[in-house]
Amino acid sequence: MTDDVSEADADLDFDMELEDDDAGEHAENIPLGTPCLVVDDLHIVFRVFGGKQHARAKRSGAPVKDPAPVKRSVVKRLLGAGRQHVGAVSEVHAVRGVSFTARHGESIGIVGVNGSGKSTLLRAITGLIPPHSGSVYVDGEPALLGVNAALMPQMTGSKNIEIGGLALGMTPKQVDEKFDEVVEFADIGSFVDLPMKTYSSGMAARLRFAISSAAIPDILMVDEALATGDAAFKARSKARIEEVRQQAGTVFLVSHSISTIEAMCTRVLWMHRGKVVMDGPVEEVTAAYRQFVRAHRQARSGGRAGGRRRKRNEKD
Repeated sequence: MTDDVSEADADLDFDMELEDDDAGEHAENIPLGTPCLVVDDLHIVFRVFGGKQHARAKRSGAPVKDPAPVKRSVVKRLLGAGRQHVGAVSEVHAVRGVSFTARHGESIGIVGVNGSGKSTLLRAITGLIPPHSGSVYVDGEPALLGVNAALMPQMTGSKNIEIGGLALGMTPKQVDEKFDEVVEFADIGSFVDLPMKTYSSGMAARLRFAISSAAIPDILMVDEALATGDAAFKARSKARIEEVRQQAGTVFLVSHSISTIEAMCTRVLWMHRGKVVMDGPVEEVTAAYRQFVRAHRQARSGGRAGGRRRKRNEKD
C-alpha cells in the first residue's frame, strides 16, 4: 500500500456493503480485445467557493489547496466591513495523476471511500469534465449511467426513451424497435406515459439503465445505479452487462457493494484521495480493500470508545 492510505483517515466515510445475493458469484472471463481506453496522467481540479464548501471538501478526504492569505489595507477593511463575506476560493484536486489502459471485453470495478474521485473519473472519461492536465483517449462512444444522470423530469418516460435513444446515436426506427424492450427491462409499466418527476428513485434509475444500455454502447459506465434496484433488476442488469462484454464492449462499475464488484467484474481499480492505490485482479484488490476498511473501522470505533472512557474518568 502507498502512503496515501497509511495516513490518518479517521474523518472519512468508509461505506462498504456486502450483499448475500452476490456472494460466491464471479464474472465470466472472455477473450479480451485491443485497448479501447487510455487514461494518461489525468488530473482534475475543481475550484471551491466559500468556507462551507471548503470544509466539506476537506471532510470528504479530497486534497484541498488552501487559499493564499490576502493582505488588505486598513481603509479597504473598513470599507468592506459591511459587505457579506462569501469565503475564499480554494482548489480541490479530485483526481491526481491517474493512468491506466482498458481493453475491449473488460469489466472493471472502481472502489474507494466516499470522496476518493471515482465518479469524477468516470465523468472525465466521458468528456463531461475537462481535464486540468493529462489526456484521455477513447476508441468508441462511452455512455455514462448514474443515479443522477440527467433526463427530463417534466417529460414522460416514453419521451425520455425517445430523446435518450437519439442521444445515443440510434435512429428513430431503432428507438421505436427498442421501445417495448426498454419499458419491460425498466419494469415501469403504465408509468411510461407519466412524467418522470412522478417516478420513485428506483423506477428512474431502472429507466436510465435501460436507456443507456439499449444501444449496446462501446463503453458502459455504471455509477451506483444498481444500488437502487431489487434482486430481479440486478439479475437483468448483470445479463445486460455480460451482453455488452460479449459484443466487445467495456464496462466500468462504481459501487460500494464489494460483493457486487466481485460478482460482476474481472478487474478492480482502488482509488483513494484521487489516486489509484491498486489495479489488478478482483480477488487481490478487493481483499486488500476489505482489510483496509476493516482496520480503519476498528481504529475509529476504538477511538470513540477511548473518548467515552476518558469522559467518564473526567466526570469521576
